[in-house]
Amino acid sequence: MQRWAYVDGTVLPIEDAKVNVEDRGLQFGDGVYEVIRLYQGVPFTFDRHLARLQRSAAKIRIDFPNLIETAKQVADALIQKSGEIDGALYFQVTRGTAPRNHPFPIPAVSPRLIATLSPLPALTQEQRWSGIAAIVLADERWLHCDIKATDLLPNILARQAAIEQGAEEAILARDFRIVTEGASSNVFIVQSGVLRTHPDGPFILPGITKEVTLECAASLGLQVDQRPFTVEELRAADEIFITNTTHEICPVTQLDGVVVGNGTAGPITRQLQEVFLSRCQQEVSLLSQHA
Repeated sequence: MQRWAYVDGTVLPIEDAKVNVEDRGLQFGDGVYEVIRLYQGVPFTFDRHLARLQRSAAKIRIDFPNLIETAKQVADALIQKSGEIDGALYFQVTRGTAPRNHPFPIPAVSPRLIATLSPLPALTQEQRWSGIAAIVLADERWLHCDIKATDLLPNILARQAAIEQGAEEAILARDFRIVTEGASSNVFIVQSGVLRTHPDGPFILPGITKEVTLECAASLGLQVDQRPFTVEELRAADEIFITNTTHEICPVTQLDGVVVGNGTAGPITRQLQEVFLSRCQQEVSLLSQHA
């Protein structure tokens, strides 16, 4: 299937998309991004993702007037090109193009919006229940993880380390003690029926899927404790799962080579998956009717 991109006001095949070599996103990672999942061509939790994109841009002092409205127009154009697919919509906002120099350009340059749309098949029930393997690594990232910045080198190295050890995700811990989040996900544990996850703040990205998961937990009447937990508590958990846009709610069924629980999604994880999937279907149906 043809993949499409948006660059500098034009929608074109992704292989034809180009950016200037002096774009600050390329030179410095001076930008922010979002990934939004499409179900049957409908962006899930679209407004929440775009609000976070705008917050991230503001936090690194990128002034992009009408960013949300522009992003919605771009999304519509890409979806029209691709059709009603299950996919991933990627937005990146950079400070723009200027001769390479660390300080902000003077005079200021126009920020750049880049977007791509790629197929991403819906998860199967087997994928939702079988889960993934993960490893624990030291969290060596900067202290502004709440900004969804494009400079992801520590995350890339952590994910690569996981892959090389036969796992899919790396669960990160500050000083190898306090669990923060995954290299590309938020992390939850279940212990004695209580759902635990790190609170929002500078050490983690405030995940949209995490937010929806907590709403699902509230609808089920589950007890939730948003406070940091240790690596030892992680290893002793009855259930572990990660949340992000592409994996939705995904059980971790093996941690550092040790099987978690009975090696499949635990009962609370499955309950949350069912409610989450129902919410996805309801939102897609509602937005499709108003399209």
